[in-house]
Amino acid sequence: MASKSAKTAQDILMADFQALVRDTEKLLEHTATLAGDQADDLREQIHDSLLRARETLQLTQDSVRERGQAALTATEDYVQSNPWQSIGIAAGVGFLIGLLATRR
Repeated sequence: MASKSAKTAQDILMADFQALVRDTEKLLEHTATLAGDQADDLREQIHDSLLRARETLQLTQDSVRERGQAALTATEDYVQSNPWQSIGIAAGVGFLIGLLATRR
């Protein structure tokens, strides 16, 4: 359940960042009508920054997916190799959550 909310938050963050990049690209296209060397330099700097941001975003996304997959694999391996301990842990956690929920 916590991993689902973390994944959702991560997806929202990634979507927001991608929207920011797209909006900046549109702004860059709209400023193409500006004249002068300074405007050209500014557009080039923005374009370079966007390329770096996209690369960084892709690397971060890949890294997070790899870590998440590794954690999932490790959890599945533990549960499969220790099924009774996993059931005991799950029952204990459920019991504690039940106690906390009834005290409110």
